Amino acid sequence: MALLQECPVCKKRFSLERESCRCGFKMKKSSGKSYWIEYYQFGRRRRERIGPNKEAAQQRLREVLKARTEERYIDKDPAVRLALGDLCRWYLDLAEVKKKDSYVRDTDMIENLNRILGEGTKIKDITQGKMESYRQKRLEEKSSRRLGQNIQPSTVNKEANCLKAIFNRAVRHGVLKNNPLSGLKGLQENNIRMRILSPQEFERLLVTCPPHIRPIIEIAYFMGLRQGEILHLTWREVDLAAGFIRLPAGMTKTDQGRSVPIHPRVRETLSRLPRGLHTARVFLFRGEPFGEFKYSYRTACRKAGIKDFTFHDLRHCALNNLRLAGNDYFKIMAASGHKTMSCFKRYNLVTEEELATIKWTPEGEKTPLVATNIDTKQNSENSKIA
Repeated sequence: MALLQECPVCKKRFSLERESCRCGFKMKKSSGKSYWIEYYQFGRRRRERIGPNKEAAQQRLREVLKARTEERYIDKDPAVRLALGDLCRWYLDLAEVKKKDSYVRDTDMIENLNRILGEGTKIKDITQGKMESYRQKRLEEKSSRRLGQNIQPSTVNKEANCLKAIFNRAVRHGVLKNNPLSGLKGLQENNIRMRILSPQEFERLLVTCPPHIRPIIEIAYFMGLRQGEILHLTWREVDLAAGFIRLPAGMTKTDQGRSVPIHPRVRETLSRLPRGLHTARVFLFRGEPFGEFKYSYRTACRKAGIKDFTFHDLRHCALNNLRLAGNDYFKIMAASGHKTMSCFKRYNLVTEEELATIKWTPEGEKTPLVATNIDTKQNSENSKIA
């Protein structure tokens, strides 16, 4: 352990015994030099810059020596003293976090993190190994949304990503030095939905839907808008004359505006909808905007005899139908708001009925017969005998 001084000219560090730097600067009477301390921790050399105060550097060196003697922590990293619960409360209190559409969902995920990891757990103790244990415990718990089923890997991945997002924001704000979970890989998910409604099932679903959610089901099935985009839609975004719904950047999941062509059936439905007196929202219930209809939707699916079909599956139906209609992939992606082809492929399902109509050769063209080696050899022998 040692006390070092830093040359204000060349920024090199050396012991206090030296009166001048190699660059020629006189250090003995200089008031611009800075002091450092040097010590070893777990076999590695550590250095800390204290500042121009020699007494402060000597005090910090004594603290490090005492801590090392008592086998306590030496590092001044906030992760050593900051608890998970305190960091989560700081995160949820940020103004930019409160504006997120997923704020309530984030709060629920943070409750699970605090419950299993422990609110008093120090950030330095949250390692990738500890997160492996967390994920195993969560996978063994029962789901509150799916009766009789365990928590899915996709849910556990979302919670782990939420914690990583908290750490990343803390690093940006200077609360932490680094993210201890930066290299954590997610669990393998097998959550690709394979449920597509046939036209007959869709019409049956519409019949059982209450009148106030029937237009919402139509626009989701034919145009593929997300639930939030539909519920927050206002008449300012609807252009019936041009046949487009123009979503601004603030309404979309990707924060990029897009134009969606209006399906003829949806266009007719929108033209019949009444306008609200005190709101610009398109979809109303008893004259007021609404944002929750999952129970009505589930009841309608049960009455229609449709099982294992979520509201978001209607978006799958829309994109799959647009593909079957022969539309260019880039046009569909522009309307749906997908940025990558890999994400777009998740919404397009090739059924066995489609595969049964696969074409092996162009129409009117016969498949040429290819002679095998045995046939060629036999023909050559026959020609020799003749």
